Amino acid sequence: MKKTYILDTNVFLHDPLAMLRFEDNDVVVPITVIEEIDTFKKDQSEIGRNARQISRLLDSFRQQSHLTEGVSLESGGTLKVVLFTTEAYDRLPPELQTDKADNRILAVALQMKAECECPVVFVTKDTNLRIKADAVGLDAQDYESDKVSIEELYSGTAEIEIDKSEVDRFYGQGYLDLAADFVVDLLPNQCVTLVEAGNPSHTAIGRYQATLDRVVPLIRVPKDGLWGIHPRNREQQFAIDMLLNDDIQLVTLVGKAGTGKTLLAIAAGLYKVSDEGAYSRLLVSRPVFPLGRDLGFLPGDVEEKLSPWMQPIFDNVDLMLGMVDEQGKRKRGYRELVDMGLLEIEPLTYIRGRSIPKQYMIVDEAQNLTPHEIKTIITRAGEGTKIVLTGDPYQIDNPYVDSSSNGLTYTVEKIKGQDIAGHVTLSKGERSPLAELAANLL
Repeated sequence: MKKTYILDTNVFLHDPLAMLRFEDNDVVVPITVIEEIDTFKKDQSEIGRNARQISRLLDSFRQQSHLTEGVSLESGGTLKVVLFTTEAYDRLPPELQTDKADNRILAVALQMKAECECPVVFVTKDTNLRIKADAVGLDAQDYESDKVSIEELYSGTAEIEIDKSEVDRFYGQGYLDLAADFVVDLLPNQCVTLVEAGNPSHTAIGRYQATLDRVVPLIRVPKDGLWGIHPRNREQQFAIDMLLNDDIQLVTLVGKAGTGKTLLAIAAGLYKVSDEGAYSRLLVSRPVFPLGRDLGFLPGDVEEKLSPWMQPIFDNVDLMLGMVDEQGKRKRGYRELVDMGLLEIEPLTYIRGRSIPKQYMIVDEAQNLTPHEIKTIITRAGEGTKIVLTGDPYQIDNPYVDSSSNGLTYTVEKIKGQDIAGHVTLSKGERSPLAELAANLL
């Protein structure tokens, strides 16, 4: 049955094209929502840009017909702006009859439910507002057009049980062509563990190369490691293989705190830039949360303002360089790499409009970005640029996204199966026994 969806302000600020995502159903925008969007239009952040895009889109519909009468959408539904009336307030319980934007939007939703014969659904990303909507008898839902089930997130790895002769053949010839009777459907660049049937200790690891339909060995880590960093488990071996492979231009690393996501990415990036010269520089960034927030509240120039946000990056670089030698004297730090032009630290605030060619770009804490912000970043990649996204979906500071709707998990699901993309989920903590205990129990 056709439904009527009433959208809250935060739905539009999260996805400016939200009104077009409801197929042939009717979409209602309370006038209070437009009033709230107007307060964000001068903001220079991603939210401000979304607000301006929403206004332009609504204005284009206005030119077709009166919004209060309803405008036909290409999907078959209609878009309608509904005005708030004092009579609608009477439908709210006394506790909610206060002059707040949320309460006015709820009143409009209740009025639509009373007038419409079809099912009415109130859509908002505000958890508390969904609770209040449910309390007054509305069917309240989260906006889920870009949600990915975190429990079913693509891991990037697979195990295949094969005969002993097949494992030996992989070691002998350096690859293994997949037989037609393999029941595992592998995606391009999926990491594979080959296990001998009946002998789980006899294994081999590799990566599926879709163009040749075969499992190929992982890239060997140099004897001295990547700036002294060696993989400590199988998942880290998988990650390093993708980080060092120039054919894989987009790598996503997901894992809890202490699994080595950022350290491995920086180590591989410095190796590719300084040792191999495959890229002109290593560009590292993190969301200055929220993305686009003015840095002027901190003293100093841009670099000084950014320093507190980027300290985790500096810590990882200093760990690889070694801050103190055997005599206790201070050794090289990240500042030397910056001065040499090998390393650049930059806020995502100023990335829009840029073109970034031939650089190794790492975006740390990517779980705090929205899908639209991730798209903005990836579309900056110029010729020869590699992008690495790292993050933990369970450590999110952005109130507008959660573990299922953030840009990192969204990218993992949307990009899987592409020849130039790869993903690994890291689960074993290697920072310290204490960090691993805290990550698992607290």
